[in-house]
Amino acid sequence: MGPVLAGVLQLLALIAALALAYVPLGNYMARVYSSDKHLRVEKWIYKGIGANPNTEMRWPAYLRGVLAFSFVSVLFLYLLQRLQGHLPGSLGFKAIDPDQAFNTAASFVTNTNWQSYYGEQAMGHVVQTAGLAVQNFVSAAVGIAVAVALVRGFARSRTGELGNFWSDMVRGVVRILLPLSVVAAIVLVACGAIQNFSGIHEVGQFMGGHQQWNGGAVASQEAIKEVGTNGGGYFNANSAHPFENPTPFTNLFEIFLLLVIPFALTRTFGIMVGSIKQGYAILATMATIWLGFIALMMWTEFNHHGPAFDIAGGAMEGKETRIGVGASSIFAVSTTLTSTGAVDSFHSSFTGLGGGITILGMQLGEIAPGGTGSGLYGMLIMAVIAVFIAGLMVGRTPEYLGKKIGTREIKFAACYILITPALVLIFTAAAMALPTPGNSMTNSGAHGFSEILYAYSSGANNNGSAFAGLNADTQWFNTTIGLAMILGRFLPMVFVLALAGSLAEQKPVPETAGTLRTEKPLFTGLLVGAILIITGLTYFPALALGPLAEGLAS
Repeated sequence: MGPVLAGVLQLLALIAALALAYVPLGNYMARVYSSDKHLRVEKWIYKGIGANPNTEMRWPAYLRGVLAFSFVSVLFLYLLQRLQGHLPGSLGFKAIDPDQAFNTAASFVTNTNWQSYYGEQAMGHVVQTAGLAVQNFVSAAVGIAVAVALVRGFARSRTGELGNFWSDMVRGVVRILLPLSVVAAIVLVACGAIQNFSGIHEVGQFMGGHQQWNGGAVASQEAIKEVGTNGGGYFNANSAHPFENPTPFTNLFEIFLLLVIPFALTRTFGIMVGSIKQGYAILATMATIWLGFIALMMWTEFNHHGPAFDIAGGAMEGKETRIGVGASSIFAVSTTLTSTGAVDSFHSSFTGLGGGITILGMQLGEIAPGGTGSGLYGMLIMAVIAVFIAGLMVGRTPEYLGKKIGTREIKFAACYILITPALVLIFTAAAMALPTPGNSMTNSGAHGFSEILYAYSSGANNNGSAFAGLNADTQWFNTTIGLAMILGRFLPMVFVLALAGSLAEQKPVPETAGTLRTEKPLFTGLLVGAILIITGLTYFPALALGPLAEGLAS
């Protein structure tokens, strides 16, 4: 079997698995967020944190809950790292430096999981499990909660109430993320991923020196890092490491895990707004972009440009031989089109255009299908923009799901789509203009610029994957990428929740003959076009200086 055919068959198997999970998981999540009953363990949690889960919140109160919880989480994780040297199970590792502790705390609380450290050489068992793994659960649950609040904004009318943040977050952890992660961890352990709390031990000689490895609760953290579209690995090699991702099957299984909730949430959306077809339209948009990017990536990585590529069957540099070009391409596209950031290959070693595809995937806003929750609310914001464009073309007030998209709503949507590009481009420009940050680049020219552009695209879009080649463990990059992650996560949430509150206050608009049918393929095409055009106009000059220049020169 040739490598191209193997890649295509793996893609077809992945699509089949996602299709099988779509309806039951989407229906289940809709029931979770529509139920008025609380499990016993959830009641214990509410009592412990002093929250009343039955109190409905308007958008300012919902936002305060998100920000307060996230602030406390950043502070707790920062202190946990700074005190690591005094904690049991630290494996002898010292306390994390202040700038790196801030960067890591911001990273995991924002669901980014950018890592400027070697996991197996910096973090002990307590920080990994009580700190990083816990944030993998709750940060993902926060994203789903905000998405559900926006969906309620479309579904409800003549009220500003969007539900209860504490109830939504706790249900996301207890009823969705935790059960899926337990099952996924068992599968990973059965397939060879490690799960223990062993210390550091020597495993043999390597290039004249002693090679050492430490164990850890790897399978359980691997499970939630994919299910919650987090991405931070126990080891520096991330999902290219055989302890995290031992076989081709686990590689495909991990891709399935990082895609299954974001895709299934479109079904949840359709059920909650009372129109399954609307969910299918959003699903079709996400799937079209995802499949298109995979096709482009496979073409660039399988396109032979010399005898080395011919012998290897594709661009194998930076890729694991047990995984291959096809599966690595699927993983790279899936992890950058979601907010996962896990990698099974080094994106810096992809072809020039292949590296550009990974950057562009993040710059789309990670909406195809995006992160747990963040992908859905990002795509719905783009849908609001698309119906506004359609309204301008026909000269009537735009409507979406029975709600008018007026001046106030379009301002919220416009602010949402402007924040992340501004962060990416401003920080990239500053890093290239100042003398010190450029010293962190391993490469010069277009590829070196791509390293910087990728880093800030990854941070501001809450992706977390690294291009490799950039030494990001400096005070400049730890601080600026940390700020980009925090601002890129929470500023958009402000406008998402404000939009949700504005929509919930409206009364439904009756459908007429002139209403745009947003469940039809025509709207799907319009939405895909709007996403690509807006992203292209925003980022094309920067991409032309980096991956496009490199790809055209090769």
